Parts: sequence; structure tokens; C-alpha cells
Amino acid sequence: MPLYDQLPNSHEVQDEVKRHVALAQAGCDSLENTPLLLLGPSGVGETHFAQQLAELLATEMTLVPMSSMTAGWLLSGSSSQWRGAKPGKVFEALVEGNYANLVIVVDEIDKASDAQYDPLGALYGLLQPQTAQRFVDEFAEMPIDASQVIGITTAYDERGIPEPILNRMNVFEIAPPTPEQARRIALRLYQRLRDGHDWGRLFEEQPGDDVLDRLATLAPRQMRRALMTALGNARLAGRDTLSVDDLPASTCGRTRIGFIP
Repeated sequence: MPLYDQLPNSHEVQDEVKRHVALAQAGCDSLENTPLLLLGPSGVGETHFAQQLAELLATEMTLVPMSSMTAGWLLSGSSSQWRGAKPGKVFEALVEGNYANLVIVVDEIDKASDAQYDPLGALYGLLQPQTAQRFVDEFAEMPIDASQVIGITTAYDERGIPEPILNRMNVFEIAPPTPEQARRIALRLYQRLRDGHDWGRLFEEQPGDDVLDRLATLAPRQMRRALMTALGNARLAGRDTLSVDDLPASTCGRTRIGFIP
């Protein structure tokens, strides 16, 4: 899987997905993947992992950020009898999308809160194939088959997750990359930017070691922004190579976490 090169510190979870893909390819069954919980600090790259996984599986991805959404009906919809009622994110993704096996990322589930309702209540049914086959959205009031949805959840601290939900998922801790892994991430990100734009042909195939060393001190989310700034500065100077001076001054002294977002 090309993800092994892009996300060198998440091989364990990639191995898990690879096993399920191998089983599906061995017969005529659809991919049956146990829901995944990725543990790590914000910005470790879970969203990028999910996006790349969706691309590899030729499907779509939907992100449900629980930290900024406190309504208990976010996943399962609200009753049509309520003012401003609407369907939940799962129903919307399946009905409005083009695939039954889409990837749904429930982000930061340990930060979900609601004074009146349980924001994670819908997960009790969604995380088990048997009950997910007849998932009922409260707004639509009709069962839909959500059993082929590939569920990925993220959290910083598993202690904030109810035990019955935790037991329904395979849990993986995403460790910060080593310095060498961080350099590989920076290089891969540079190559993706270069190959993904027409102007990329104007730049050298890879940056110098000093540039990679500086980038390796950043969170990957910062790496991309820093690289875009550096590429723009180099172009303004009429150069096809990057220098450390092209990088934003704020890149100094930052702490490195995670992988490509």
C-alpha cells in the first residue's frame, strides 16, 4: 500500500486494513472492516489517513467533527416534529453519496458533549454490522443499511469513551514519528505538491537536506503550509530550488507530531 510510505508511523493500523482487504479480495464478499479508533493528539493525521484509504478503496469520505458539534442527534438525525429538524450525518452521507461502503470519520469522540442527549448514542448500533443493517434515522423514520460503512473514530484520551463503545472498535495508538520518519513525511509531502501542480515541473525533484531537517521539526499540518510559502518565495526569486530562508520564520522551534493530515 502506498500509505506505508506516506504514513510511516501508522503501519499497525494499515496492516489491520490490509488483512480485511485480502479477505474481501479472496472471494465475492464486500469489505468487512471492524471500526477503528485512532488514539493520538490533535493533528496526527487521522483525516489524511481516512482520505487516502477512501481513495484506495475507490469510495468517498465524510467527516463528522464531534468537538464542534454538541447536538445529540448529529449522527442519527432529529425528529421531524421538532423545529429545524434534519437528518443525521450518516443518513445524509449514504443517501446523497454514491457509495454504500463510504468512509465515515467520527472525529474526537472523547470531546462530544450534550446536556440532554448522548451524542454517541447512535454509535451503539452503527458499530455492529447486525444492527447497522437496519439503522434508523430519526428524521427519515425509515431503516437504511449502514453495515458496509467503514467507520474510523479518533480520540486523544480513551477514558472519555464509554466502555460499550470502546469494546466495539479495534484501538490503535498513533505514535509521533521519529526524526527520520518526519523527514520522509516532509519529502513525500513535497513530492505530492510538486507532482500535483503544473508549476511543480519548475522545481527540483527533492529539496535539500537542510530544508528537510527544518521541516521535520514541524507538525505535518504546518509542513504543508510552510512548503507552500517556501515554494512561492523560491518562485518569486526565480529559483528552482528551495532554501531554508524560503521557509516561514515561524517554523523555528516548533514541536513535531503526527503524520500527513
